[in-house]
Amino acid sequence: MTKRLPPLCLLLFLVGCNLPAASTPTPDLFATLQASTPSGFIPPAATEQLTATPGFNFATATVTALSNGSIPSPSSADQLTGKIVFTCQVNRVQASEQICIINADGSGFKQLTNDNVRHFYPSLSPDGQSVLYSAFREQNVYEIYEMNLNSGNVKRLTNRLGVANAPEVSPNGETIVFMRGNPNTQQNQIWVMERDGNDPANIPQALGWDPTWSPDGKLILFASDRDGGVQLFTVSLKGSAIKRVSNLPSIRGRSDWSPDSSFIVTYSGKPWNREVYIMGADGSNARQITPSGGNSQGPSFSPDGQWVAFTAYFDHFGDDHGCEIYIIRTNGTDLRRLTNNSYCDYQPRWGP
Repeated sequence: MTKRLPPLCLLLFLVGCNLPAASTPTPDLFATLQASTPSGFIPPAATEQLTATPGFNFATATVTALSNGSIPSPSSADQLTGKIVFTCQVNRVQASEQICIINADGSGFKQLTNDNVRHFYPSLSPDGQSVLYSAFREQNVYEIYEMNLNSGNVKRLTNRLGVANAPEVSPNGETIVFMRGNPNTQQNQIWVMERDGNDPANIPQALGWDPTWSPDGKLILFASDRDGGVQLFTVSLKGSAIKRVSNLPSIRGRSDWSPDSSFIVTYSGKPWNREVYIMGADGSNARQITPSGGNSQGPSFSPDGQWVAFTAYFDHFGDDHGCEIYIIRTNGTDLRRLTNNSYCDYQPRWGP
């Protein structure tokens, strides 16, 4: 898929993998993908729920539209801090996507990986000193790696567990949560392991994808189709107290928890009409924060909880390589564009 091709994304991984939707795949892309990064395992693809969940009305979820079509870059007045790591499709093909990083104010762009295989799902460690990500290794195997940002050294943390992706370090820095796709059972499960990769194990009953930690490290937020349509759930590390927390139509997966535990951001909507929503941590009072029409998705909170980073197509809507990284305040104001490339940038994760 170039990032906007959900059918290919579903064939490779899962419905919630946070890859934007698109129009029609090009034959050479499929050939390149199959030759360079075969997948083999096809996790079950949950069917998108394109009708509204009871109690939710798209017509009431509106924000002020962009007035002039010109989105500014961040300024010093925004007082942005931290770094944002993301997947960058520098070669314009999915089979060799890389990991990039940029300062939250738009400076300091750097490509971190440069291998001719697929890399995706990056996240920053709580101390901001390293980046975790998933990369292709062999048929049916994606491994999780950790890169030290100071030395550049890379360590592989998993060893042929299956399709391992979406790794994230716990707030105390001791544990990693991730999704494991099992080629034998055709299931996606939420797993945890020690920071060094030892003792990987599944969280009982937690079938789903796109996990993220609660700020206190006691719960995991993840996407699942366990109730039919895709929604967000929380679960304890022991697999108890599974609770549904969202009530939005057409949820895909990638979500995040605010640093003060009060809010959750996620994205929802039909292909090419997705928007970012913020809600209470219990799923209450969901509201759209992105201007309509940008196909916005994959949100992540800033370390101070005042901003949200996400992927959208405001400047190049309909372009297969048109997705960029944007930020916006949690009240839906001050939209800023961080990247402006000839290729897609997506899956942002904000860290210190």
